[in-house]
Amino acid sequence: MSDRIYSRIAGTGSYLPEKVLTNDDLAKLVDTSDEWIASRTGIRQRHVAAEGETTGDLAWHAAVRALEAAGVAASELDLIVLGTTTPDLVFPSTACLLQHRLGANGCPAFDVNAACSGFVYALSVADKFIRSGSAKTALVVGAETLTRMVDWSERTSCVLFGDGAGAVVLKADAETGILSTHLHADGGKKELLWNPVGVSVGFKPGEPNAGVRINMTGNEVFKHAVKALDAIVEETLQANGIERSRIDWLIPHQANLRIIEATAKRLEMPMERVIVTVDMHGNTSSGSVPLALDAAVRSGKVQRGQLLLLEAFGGGFTWGSALLRY
Repeated sequence: MSDRIYSRIAGTGSYLPEKVLTNDDLAKLVDTSDEWIASRTGIRQRHVAAEGETTGDLAWHAAVRALEAAGVAASELDLIVLGTTTPDLVFPSTACLLQHRLGANGCPAFDVNAACSGFVYALSVADKFIRSGSAKTALVVGAETLTRMVDWSERTSCVLFGDGAGAVVLKADAETGILSTHLHADGGKKELLWNPVGVSVGFKPGEPNAGVRINMTGNEVFKHAVKALDAIVEETLQANGIERSRIDWLIPHQANLRIIEATAKRLEMPMERVIVTVDMHGNTSSGSVPLALDAAVRSGKVQRGQLLLLEAFGGGFTWGSALLRY
């Protein structure tokens, strides 16, 4: 038996708001159609948070389900890391609010903002805590209410995004779990996909939410995403000395079906071994990978002992991957 400590996924959970916005619904708001959206993105519908429903609310539902699946009480948690780019408040962090709501007071809790890569970043951070022995049980969440940042008059971007949350409970394990994580960023490309407003930049007196919108140069983002994900797939395989054929499931960030298909092609992996939820969820940013993982686990597709490759690309730019034995 190795002395190495792994972070094993003990349970998964997810949550989607009740309201569903279909492509046909969007066609009533902007000049678009179901065929136009689906042919370019693979998206058919997305979920939208109700008035008063926050990122923290979505995260709480997903977290409760993950804890139940893992058979873990909130009081047992040693760490909470939450990936989001749409926090409830500037501070305290949404993770702190979630910690109190769960009744897990005392353990460290903090947010990670890496846009659509947020969950993979958060997973990597939690894995390091467990590997070092600083934590034995951790809750990792990806949650977003991105529709609050959408310009509903901009037809090329408003069709892409949805709200949702996913969560996993990690437990220290001597035999199996996360094999490696790989993270990268390039802030030099920020204006290709960004929100130009922050606390210290862009606000005008008396207009606290002015300009809080997603700005994206879609074709450039696509090219950079495909290139970056190609590279990180190769990096992950080489770091673990494995062949592409050994991966049982690819669980990618659900941004665009074309990007997902390009990554699968790089892996020489048939789409039957790729988890796709973008058609039903749209792009839920940091929520997308754990949402897809939970859907795959609960449907019975992903089984214990299988090798999973998780990957994501987001604004920043940020990108990352995680290879794990489920």
